Amino acid sequence: MKINTAILPEDLSSALSRFWALSGQKIESIENNYDFGSGSPVFTRDGNYTAMGWTEWTEGFVYGSYFLQFDATGDDKFLEIGKKHTVGRMASHVSHIGVHDHGFNNLSCYGNWLRMIREGKIEGTKGDIDFCELALKVSGAVQASRWSKTHEGGGYIYSFNGPHSLFVDTIRSCRILMVAHFLGHSLMGENDSPVSLLQRAVQHITSTAKYNIFYGEGRDSYDEWGRTAHEAVFNTNDGRFRCPNAQQGFSGLTTWTRGLSWAMVGFSEELEFIETLEDKSFADLGGKEAFKQICLKGAKATCDWFIKNTATDGITYWDGGAPNLHRLGDWRNEISNPFNGWEPIDSTAAAIGAQGLLRFGRYLGLDSEDGQKYWQAGLTSMQSLLTTPYLSEDENHQGLLLHSIYHQPNGWDNIPEGQKIACCESSLWGDYHIREAALYLQRIINDEPYYTFFGCL
Repeated sequence: MKINTAILPEDLSSALSRFWALSGQKIESIENNYDFGSGSPVFTRDGNYTAMGWTEWTEGFVYGSYFLQFDATGDDKFLEIGKKHTVGRMASHVSHIGVHDHGFNNLSCYGNWLRMIREGKIEGTKGDIDFCELALKVSGAVQASRWSKTHEGGGYIYSFNGPHSLFVDTIRSCRILMVAHFLGHSLMGENDSPVSLLQRAVQHITSTAKYNIFYGEGRDSYDEWGRTAHEAVFNTNDGRFRCPNAQQGFSGLTTWTRGLSWAMVGFSEELEFIETLEDKSFADLGGKEAFKQICLKGAKATCDWFIKNTATDGITYWDGGAPNLHRLGDWRNEISNPFNGWEPIDSTAAAIGAQGLLRFGRYLGLDSEDGQKYWQAGLTSMQSLLTTPYLSEDENHQGLLLHSIYHQPNGWDNIPEGQKIACCESSLWGDYHIREAALYLQRIINDEPYYTFFGCL
């Protein structure tokens, strides 16, 4: 990408105002027209949200979007609807033992609700606080219970594929374990043995950094700095790592860019969080500084790969090794083209990755060369995402962020009439995360409290 070194957050103020106006329209369209009895809305087809019966991992993004909309605009109706649906519809997600998505689903709604109470942005009764805290505690423990051990004594939260499977995106679910730990909760095992949620989160992130992220250190023939594998596969008999794999990417030897972006923001957020913990919390976990170095290396590597392998405007194609990318010519040195005839864009990877870049840059310090680089790269991506052709301005289209890809290998994504590849559609995770990144920037512009997942504590 070509990093715009001159852009300031304030330069995006008018685009953000337009963004939130469109966002409110899209939320109301879903609320008024979508049949939730058919399942959670996942992605659009011809501009209308539809369900996809894989897992209901996007429902928390729906109601989380209501909370973000209220936070950004102060419009009470979004707050009230978000609260109502969180209470009425999200309980099954808190106790869901079959998924690795708790940190997505439940922090998006329960977490944002509690965060705004803690910040004093909204009023909340003791019952509201207790309700949200209990949901977050249980969710963290349930997520931590999906546990496989590795040969060297660590472990990981296994994906919905089963105990052999470590997904790179699950790093962002570790947030729910961190929150539950901070709230004083543990996972209780056999004979009332407590299991530390902080320990499981640290071990999972360490395993992700070791097995899903590449550092150009000769691990295999396809090892390059910052490349990620969607899935790491283990032999569950002895916990030994076997191979990289992919579910939604092209292969285990290429980089699925949405998985990359989950790692970018996951490492960056955890760096922010661990600064709030005392050193003694890590006494039995190898030490706080050692864990911080793992996260720093992972964040830097993945952010560097994003910058090096993204179109000049900071927008990503769906996989860095997609088989027909070469037909686009020197695509890294051209503006992204969602209407090309060969390989789709995945704007959601750019939206998630932009937040990772911004957080990592700020963490390193905007007075440092590296901090400035990552910060300006994040602003460059955001500037592109907040404008045509990525911001959906059609009032008849329910999506907010256009050119999302869900599962290219399975062929789930809609190819509009007259196009050769999937494009022009949206997804709930894309819409939620562009809202999250937009709120992050808006709060900085308005000098409001810094937006973090642990603001609910």
